[in-house]
Amino acid sequence: MITSFAGRTSREIWEHGQSKSLPREHWLRAKALLTIMHSTRMLEDLRIRGEPPTIRLHKLSGDRSGYWSVTIKLPWCITFRFDKGEFSDVRIENYH
Repeated sequence: MITSFAGRTSREIWEHGQSKSLPREHWLRAKALLTIMHSTRMLEDLRIRGEPPTIRLHKLSGDRSGYWSVTIKLPWCITFRFDKGEFSDVRIENYH
């Protein structure tokens, strides 16, 4: 379940399905990934079976240690913290 958002873009996509900060062609995929995050308590559910590895669930390192990332479409990602079945500090960003 998503417990908190760390950025305006992720909140806009979640609440309205659109954002001026994220290119329009990524809105639907971003909303779908946020919906999966909100409806699960397992990180493994973000690994969609049978689909090419385009989501790229991975742990971040360095100054982003403790965060995870899934790819909307490069360079756009959703970054978040995951602990005890809860997704927090959820942010949509271009961090590459």
